Amino acid sequence: MHVLVTGAAGFIGMHTARALLAGGAAVTGVDSLDPYYDVALKEARLAELDGQGGFRFARMDLADADATARLFRDGGFTHVVHLAAQPGVRYSLVNPAAYLRNNVDAFGHVLEGCRHAQVAHLVYASSSSVYGASHTLPFSEDQRVDRPVSLYAATKCANELMAYSYAHLFALPVTGLRFFTVYGPWGRPDMSPVLFTQAILAGLPIRVFNHGRMRRDFTYVDDIVEGVVRTLARPPEPAGDPALGHAAVPAAVYNIGNSEPIELTDFIATLERLLGRPAVRDYQPMQPGDMPATYASIARLAAAVGFAPRTPLADGLARFVAWYRAYYGA
Repeated sequence: MHVLVTGAAGFIGMHTARALLAGGAAVTGVDSLDPYYDVALKEARLAELDGQGGFRFARMDLADADATARLFRDGGFTHVVHLAAQPGVRYSLVNPAAYLRNNVDAFGHVLEGCRHAQVAHLVYASSSSVYGASHTLPFSEDQRVDRPVSLYAATKCANELMAYSYAHLFALPVTGLRFFTVYGPWGRPDMSPVLFTQAILAGLPIRVFNHGRMRRDFTYVDDIVEGVVRTLARPPEPAGDPALGHAAVPAAVYNIGNSEPIELTDFIATLERLLGRPAVRDYQPMQPGDMPATYASIARLAAAVGFAPRTPLADGLARFVAWYRAYYGA
């Protein structure tokens, strides 16, 4: 197995590449090292992969159609894990063009590359954000996802539609994974675990949106990675779709979350206990594009790959805090 991992310098990408290498796969990682957040952190993640047998890295921009076509033409990839994207809900209000370029254009180029290289399976990152204005909990894959409340979510909905069309037209096996609030060591600095930890240790206020009335299905990164790796090894069986005259389409979409929504107040309290310091709370109204609650139904994932995330929040946050203190010298 020779796996292309896009976004290899990213949070989930680095962990995924490391797990694939440990399992004996050859891995080519690509990343543009976009300065959306600290490039030094991305370089430090890559340093965790450098020197491992079977790994090579190329810095490149997947929105460059010609470069991406060359990557696939010369790469000899059997499988692809597409994790590269412009992340963040709130930033999509500030720089929408980055989401169209990095999430839609780039994904189109990856699909074309997979098609022409005839890869055995493309697994790509979707998001719990696609559920948007849905108020039915837990979120299941059978629910409508045509009411996104952010442009970020809209681009992830578009990815799912684009992937399905390639599965239908070209028999390309594709699986989308809807990630639910991933956290853990090497996490992104724009996400709440890092932002809250940094502020609490500095004695600064943390912004608590919707006055704390939020619930999130926090999912530890190792569980996400195990789900990705297991899914990659199991391409979806072509299934008939009555809307298309029962045509057989090798496409699947799975939620991957801890299936245990946590109150934001409980998340903060756990972090306070682990850090040994109280948080100064700055209560804020709901932000545009945010969702009050996320909660994954994971029955479909468990049935398909025999795995369900299981790391308790207290255990995962303890590992995160240990990494944070070591990495940032806090």
